[in-house]
Amino acid sequence: MRPLAGRDYPTSYGELRAWFADDAACTDYLDWLRWPEGFVCPTCASVVGWRTRDGRWSCGGCRRRVSVTAGTIFHRTRTPLTVWFAAAWQMTSQKQGISALGMQRVLGLGSYQTSWAMLHRFRSVMVRRGQGRLDGQVEIDETFMGGARPGRPGRSHTEQLVAVAVERLPTKGFGRARLAVVPDASAASLRQFLLDHVEPGATVITDGWVSYPRAIGSDYTHEPFNVSASGLTADVPLPGVHRIASLAKRWLLGTHQGAVDPAHLQSYLDEFVFRFNRRTSRARGLLFHRLLQQAVAGAPITYRELVANPLPKRQPPHPPPGRRCNPASLDLGRPGRPWRGRP
Repeated sequence: MRPLAGRDYPTSYGELRAWFADDAACTDYLDWLRWPEGFVCPTCASVVGWRTRDGRWSCGGCRRRVSVTAGTIFHRTRTPLTVWFAAAWQMTSQKQGISALGMQRVLGLGSYQTSWAMLHRFRSVMVRRGQGRLDGQVEIDETFMGGARPGRPGRSHTEQLVAVAVERLPTKGFGRARLAVVPDASAASLRQFLLDHVEPGATVITDGWVSYPRAIGSDYTHEPFNVSASGLTADVPLPGVHRIASLAKRWLLGTHQGAVDPAHLQSYLDEFVFRFNRRTSRARGLLFHRLLQQAVAGAPITYRELVANPLPKRQPPHPPPGRRCNPASLDLGRPGRPWRGRP
């Protein structure tokens, strides 16, 4: 059943605050998303269970107590769920997303690390690998994205190579897209990208790069176009991939000021793909609903797993300046009218 606006997800920020005023409401919403047909124990798969006073489930099969956040990206989080929900809304309600620093300022988080980790945990579930592969006529090309890397000056040493694929619709326009960091433009790398993101039997439209015939093989129908021999610019025969690449680069430079670590570039590309593939949604709340739906289905991930180059365990990280504390819940009760308290 297709989710219904105003019943399955909020349609505005006002409704978001009204629906999820406290952590108990957030917990119940995650419970409904994770077990829409009723409780199922993640350990023994028993459907017999009952609620306990602390909001968890007590399994009738293995007698375990199960929290709705256990085994999800919210696993053992100390950040209140009201803050998590507000972060999810900020990521999905605006077409340009939000940076970690912007999130920290908007939600009043105690540290940049908390904001950065929350966003990356959401990004880890935005694209489900191996599902919903592109089909029909698919344009494919490569481009360079990201910031500078240490090494010898040169194009290949300053940016990451990214493979771009987008569906051509039969009538007009473009369908879904996929972007992935690839080690190089060899036949082996491009073939792996094709197998991961394009359905076998699809028609693949490329330029005249020599690696594509071997990468495509007999699994796809190949339609190459020799750009250099035609005298046209590359965006004429392949308009879709060039438009996607341009939008992605503009987003990285605009929202994130180009300050994207190459080791984390794939996570940012997943966020861009999540939003682009749902660009026709009339209600932005539907993106919020889908993100939380995939969040409760995703596996837990620790902060150390998120960091590409973590510090050694024996070397503690430097403490942030000033007082550090866990972010408070957005459930502030009814503070009245504090501005009337001035003498």
